[in-house]
Amino acid sequence: MWMVYSMAPVIYHYGKFPPTKFDLERIIPFIGPANAEIARYDGLLSAIPNAYVLLSPLTTQEAVLSSRIEGTQATMGEVLEFEAEGNRKELYSEKAADIYEIMNYRKALNHAVYLLKKLPICQRVICETHKILMDSVRGHNNSPGIYRKIPNWIGPKGCSMNEATFVPVSADKLDESMSRWERYVHEEVFDRLIQLAVLHAEFEALHPFLDGNGRIGRMLIPLFLHQTGMLQSPMFYISSHFEANRGEYYERLRAVSQNDDWTGWCIFFLKAVQEQAVKNNTKATAILSLYNDTKKGFAELTYSQYSIHALYWIFGRPVFKSSDFVNNSGIPKPTASRILNVLKEKGILREIKPSSGRRSSYLAYTQLLKIVDGSDIFESHI
Repeated sequence: MWMVYSMAPVIYHYGKFPPTKFDLERIIPFIGPANAEIARYDGLLSAIPNAYVLLSPLTTQEAVLSSRIEGTQATMGEVLEFEAEGNRKELYSEKAADIYEIMNYRKALNHAVYLLKKLPICQRVICETHKILMDSVRGHNNSPGIYRKIPNWIGPKGCSMNEATFVPVSADKLDESMSRWERYVHEEVFDRLIQLAVLHAEFEALHPFLDGNGRIGRMLIPLFLHQTGMLQSPMFYISSHFEANRGEYYERLRAVSQNDDWTGWCIFFLKAVQEQAVKNNTKATAILSLYNDTKKGFAELTYSQYSIHALYWIFGRPVFKSSDFVNNSGIPKPTASRILNVLKEKGILREIKPSSGRRSSYLAYTQLLKIVDGSDIFESHI
């Protein structure tokens, strides 16, 4: 793993944004492949009916991984089971806090997508999104949606500023710096992905809020790709790469301020986009294939005019209580109950928690979840 060690804190790069030059000879070989994979992935998105529903498990996984980079420990299975429960009082507080942060990530992203129907990416969008991200979770007292008025720094928990690994821009320069960042969002540059790389690095370096900066910065990536027309839907999942390469991710960001190494950061970012676009394409293709294959036999299995409606519902909520499907799917209750029984008998749905007393059984569409997570996240339930 590529690492840079520094005895003294790295200080924000005053006067060096936006960068005025790159080593194009080094960068250019990575621009074309990254853009090509983004275009290929966008073509697939256009072929997916109701991508927001069918790819919603990927959005949940993105929220899990982006939050994990910041230290949360909840798994995708725990999040989905928690949501199916509605209120898991038996979860210990730290685990519940992790899960609420992940759920807020999705809410914040959805709100940002809604705002972008009326506004471009701007400080208002950033602040409103941050307010939702931090609503009623750890750090909610740290002025959600409001830029910090005091210094902050990045480093081991409880460290002093002198012991920090990075010191962002000072609070008195923050408003001016964020205004400059916003102007750069709308400038014409030679390549959109380079522009996005610079925007992400600068946002992380400014660290405008007291908490939640990393998650907002990563959320900006699919939002920017969507706003600029590179993706028809803001459904790009890059945190898997950043989480797997966390050490280099942070050190490349610090090297921007430490060594003015925008070129090294941009190459890292372009490679991340290219590799993750391929992985996103592979998973989305598998999900679309699963949907098409399942749809063929679904009507024959269920003998119901509601088969496609049921299929969409289950793709959108791959872990659920049987009572929720019966009561809330919009399918007549006797028909909904019969559909569930058939899907369980055929092994399409797995019962991960049996009914007990007044509690309904919990069901999971494990074939879909295996595609998303790469493993059987409910193997321990067997």
